[in-house]
Amino acid sequence: MITVEKLEAFGANTEEGLARCMKNEALYLRLVSTVPGEVNFGMLQSALEAKDLDGAFEAAHALKGVLGNLSLTPMYNTSVELTEYLRARTDMDYEPLMKEFLAQRDELKSLCDSE
Repeated sequence: MITVEKLEAFGANTEEGLARCMKNEALYLRLVSTVPGEVNFGMLQSALEAKDLDGAFEAAHALKGVLGNLSLTPMYNTSVELTEYLRARTDMDYEPLMKEFLAQRDELKSLCDSE
C-alpha cells in the first residue's frame, strides 16, 4: 500500500502534492496509485515505436501534467525532458529515456502494490 513516507523516499514532493489535494491524504494517495496504469504510457511507447513524434508529444505532455500536479518529482523531471525533446521534434534514440521513465513507473507501481 502506498504511503506518504514511501512517496517521500521515492523523491516526491508530498507536501506540494497534498496541498493540491486540499491536504486530503486519502485522495492524494488514491490519485497517485492511478499513475502506473495511466494509458498515456502505452500511447507514448507506441507513438515512439511508430516514429509518430506528434502523438508521442501529446502523450508525454499529458503525463507531464499528471505527474506535475501530483508532485511526483523524479517522474515529472523525466517527462519534462521527454516532452521538450518531442516538442522540438528532436531526431534521437528515445529508448534510453523511455527505459528510465518506465523503470520509474514500475518502481511507483511496486510502491503502490507493496504491503
